[in-house]
Amino acid sequence: MRCVVLTGTGRAFCVGQDLREHATRLDQAGPEGVLATVPEHYNPIATLLHTMAKPVIAAVNGVAAGAGASLAFLADFRLVSAGAGFNLAFAQIGLSCDTGCSWSLPRLVGPTTALRLLYLGGTISAEESLRLGIATEVIPDDTFEARVLEVAGGLAVGPTQAYAAIRQSVAYGAHSSLTEALAYEAEMMARTGATEDHRQAVDAFLAKRPPLFTGQRG
Repeated sequence: MRCVVLTGTGRAFCVGQDLREHATRLDQAGPEGVLATVPEHYNPIATLLHTMAKPVIAAVNGVAAGAGASLAFLADFRLVSAGAGFNLAFAQIGLSCDTGCSWSLPRLVGPTTALRLLYLGGTISAEESLRLGIATEVIPDDTFEARVLEVAGGLAVGPTQAYAAIRQSVAYGAHSSLTEALAYEAEMMARTGATEDHRQAVDAFLAKRPPLFTGQRG
């Protein structure tokens, strides 16, 4: 598996918490028992999506609410169907944000816009999400699945080790000095320079033929 596509079934990407069920569980287990699902279940998924050594696509086929929106924000590509949107209703039910939203959303839209979206809630339409820099691409509903498969297919046959190194470098650079980022880039260049994909791509260029990437380290 060289590319991950995260999507929903049915008409929604993620509809969010069922508040009737949530209220029942609050009565039965109390806040600590109910909200333990965030560090126990959501956080490991968020960490895995952010750190895996391959491209991640969020195929947002419908509304992405709450933690579902947070997971989509952690993807490399957010392909959004025209009828979809993101709903950040944390504050409207008296809760803070979770599943990495406080980390990912400001990196996508800046802290000022992130606070506005989180404070005020409501649904961010597909077109608005594109304008804000949340969506990578907005796709007509009737061609959405085909376009997702096209993008995922292209990434799946690409230079997997290079993608992984770029992904890791961007994440590292977000919290490091220029000197540290340069050193890390040098490390990643050395790693990818030793891969079979790099050697094969250079040979393909010289032979004037398309490269055939295997995704192997070498």
